[in-house]
Amino acid sequence: MKNYKALVGVALFVAIGIPFVLTHPALAADGDVTKVENFIKAIIKVVAGLAGLIAAAFFVYGGIGYITSSGNPDRMSSAKSTLIWAAVGLAIVIGAFVIANIVTDLATSAFGS
Repeated sequence: MKNYKALVGVALFVAIGIPFVLTHPALAADGDVTKVENFIKAIIKVVAGLAGLIAAAFFVYGGIGYITSSGNPDRMSSAKSTLIWAAVGLAIVIGAFVIANIVTDLATSAFGS
C-alpha cells in the first residue's frame, strides 16, 4: 500500500511536470504596430456604424411616435424625448469616432508606422 501511494505520487508529479519540460517557450511576435492600428480602426468603424444604425432606428421610432401621437401631450412628449436622446446619442457616437481617429493619427505620427 505504501509503494502504491508513492507510485501514484511519482506518476502525478511526472504527469504534471512533463508538459512544462517538453514545451517550447512562447516568444512574442514581431511588434508590427500597423496591424494593431488597422484592427482597432476596423473595430471603431464597426461599433460606430452599429451605433449609427441604432440611432437611426430610434429616430424612426420617435418620428412615428410623434406623427401618431394625435395631439396627445404625453405621447408627444415621449416621442420628443426619444428624438432628442437619439440625437444626443448620435452626436456622442460621431464625436467618439472623430476623437478616436484623431488619437490614432496622432499616435501613428508620434510612434511611427
